Amino acid sequence: MLEKVRKLLAMAEDPACTPAEAEAFTAKATELIARYGVDRALLAARDPATDSVGDRVVELLAPYALDKAGLLAAVAGALRCRAVRRRSESGFAMHLFGFASDLERVELLFTSLLVQAAHGLAATAVPVGDQPAAFRRSWLAGFAYAVAERLRTAESEAAARPGTSTGGTSVALVLADRSSEVQRRMAEVYPRLRTASARRLAGGGAGHGAEAGRRADLGGTGVRAGTTGELPGRPG
Repeated sequence: MLEKVRKLLAMAEDPACTPAEAEAFTAKATELIARYGVDRALLAARDPATDSVGDRVVELLAPYALDKAGLLAAVAGALRCRAVRRRSESGFAMHLFGFASDLERVELLFTSLLVQAAHGLAATAVPVGDQPAAFRRSWLAGFAYAVAERLRTAESEAAARPGTSTGGTSVALVLADRSSEVQRRMAEVYPRLRTASARRLAGGGAGHGAEAGRRADLGGTGVRAGTTGELPGRPG
């Protein structure tokens, strides 16, 4: 199914593809990746050996390392993973926790979204009077918010689709149990974890970023530890 997602997104990203065709391909890819997550969860409910809880660390480098961390956390949260941000020698790192199939989905999406965000920022002029770094940070925050909303909607629709069954156990309960198991794993590694204070962003780019997030292709070719994407500007 993930190979189908990659092929759909490759067609959507083809310059010869019309906007209507690209939107159709992207919508189908989003639907498939959400269905993949639910199907793997249901399979694991019957055979736990097929999908186990794990973790991995992704390094996030400047520029805009903290904003990249926000995007990664938004994607991870929407796909039933948890993320812990920590400082590293190279900038920031995100420690991700989740079932293997969900971590795979997060990795599939994140690199593509970083590239799309870089293109979107490059194509968006900073309004006169706005400070460029502040505008770009707020743009990225809006982008992450819109992407997470789309992913959560797709996840809910996939879980509620007709014919989805676990042999007597509700899908909602299966997914809730998986979320609890991920939370326990994270608590074992970070027993005294504190919630970070919300960031205050002064730029006026949130609306522009959210619109780009609503258009973004929700797919890609994967991310490896140390992969950061290139965003314009200097800030970390």
